[in-house]
Amino acid sequence: MPTNDATRWEYETLRPKRDEARKEAEDPKDQLNELAGDGWRFVDTIDYTGGGTKFLVFERPVGSNADERDAT
Repeated sequence: MPTNDATRWEYETLRPKRDEARKEAEDPKDQLNELAGDGWRFVDTIDYTGGGTKFLVFERPVGSNADERDAT
């Protein structure tokens, strides 16, 4: 398959806020909706050893950001 036909992806991560007890403390819904509005799709989590979410991982096709869509 030629490389120019393959979808290229870019990735973004979001680190959930944590309280002093090192537990996820806030609902990240607003941040998630903002990322979704910019074309990001949630794909996975990266967890701390022993539990708890360290990062939320998102992907989108390269060149699909909101700024480029608004310009067309």
